Amino acid sequence: MAEKIGTSTQYIGQIEQNKKFPSPEMLERIAEALGVDSPQLFSMEAYSQTAINQFKENLKVNLERAIDDFIDKGLNEVEILGVNVFFGGKKE
Repeated sequence: MAEKIGTSTQYIGQIEQNKKFPSPEMLERIAEALGVDSPQLFSMEAYSQTAINQFKENLKVNLERAIDDFIDKGLNEVEILGVNVFFGGKKE
């Protein structure tokens, strides 16, 4: 699979272990390599209820992490901006 889509076996392993989620471009390449349309990668008809529930839980965890990271980054930027505004843009 990795060779077909032009990536490393480590990256594919990380996807399989839910450590990484592929980009839209990578999803297209995976679907093409499998000979399916990309929406079929997410078809729930072929999966057991347990697999669907696990997918949902992993998706929630990944979204929560992404949102937390986004908020933390934004708060850090606001904090830096606030310090710069307070000191007139000069570091002390």
